[in-house]
Amino acid sequence: MKMMKDVPQRDRPREKIAKKGVTSLTDQELIESILGRGTRGRDVRVISKEICGLLKDRPGTIRYDDLISIMGIGPSKAAQIMACFEMGRRYCAPAGGNSIKVTKPQDILSLTIIAGMRDKRQEHFICITLNGAGEVLDSRIITVGLLNHSLVHPREVFADAITDRAASVICVHNHPSGSLEPSPQDIAITTQLREAGLLLGIQLIDHIIVTKNGYLSMKERGLL
Repeated sequence: MKMMKDVPQRDRPREKIAKKGVTSLTDQELIESILGRGTRGRDVRVISKEICGLLKDRPGTIRYDDLISIMGIGPSKAAQIMACFEMGRRYCAPAGGNSIKVTKPQDILSLTIIAGMRDKRQEHFICITLNGAGEVLDSRIITVGLLNHSLVHPREVFADAITDRAASVICVHNHPSGSLEPSPQDIAITTQLREAGLLLGIQLIDHIIVTKNGYLSMKERGLL
């Protein structure tokens, strides 16, 4: 793992918040931005990674004493983090708590826009934007093609992702033919989108093909 001093200035958490918005940060980067710096012998990125591990193991139940037990976290930093959690709980929780967090391909299949495209007679190409926590920000139809072919360009996919200040995207398209096998064009556009995302700092998490009978994940197939 790189130490914070080795991370380019533009890619540091607080600079990313200013330029891209807070939703573009990963969980670890959020903790890094709260802490600001580490201690002698323990870089802030190392400490933040350990805190993130604790949060994932005990979601919603982390206590002051848990934080204080981490090397590099004293009473001041522990109180600072707990105060941030409480402010978020009081004022920033999404209304109704209906945000969808994506951890596997199946998580996006229940989205209305995805469920409605399985029986389409034309190929639809959809982009789902995600924040740094892997939660869905928005989903949009990018192009509608002919019977079994849809042309898409990376600029069309990433234009709205940039507007959303997304940290990552998932692309989905249907195969009206019913076949789940990716075509050479599917593989080629996946490669183009991945490379464009790397340049923009917006990761392509997956490219999924759906039909009325199932789905195929390019990531799970090893094509991404």
